[in-house]
Amino acid sequence: MPDRPKPEPLDPPMVPFAVAGIVAWAVAGLILLVFFRGWLAEQGHTDWLWVCLAGFLMGFPGLAVMMKHDANRRRRRAAAG
Repeated sequence: MPDRPKPEPLDPPMVPFAVAGIVAWAVAGLILLVFFRGWLAEQGHTDWLWVCLAGFLMGFPGLAVMMKHDANRRRRRAAAG
């Protein structure tokens, strides 16, 4: 059986994934704040609002890392191609 060529690993741009995560946390937090704030308070689960805020804020350092990753990715591809 002949050896098959090894496929190149996927190396997609990562910034859109980081932005999508930031947006998802923001939307989840706004939905909880607008529609479920009373229910969360009654049940003692207002921590979820803080979880959404933390996810939103922690997305920005992740976005910075992904921007650097994508810049390095472009540099690698330019050098190889």
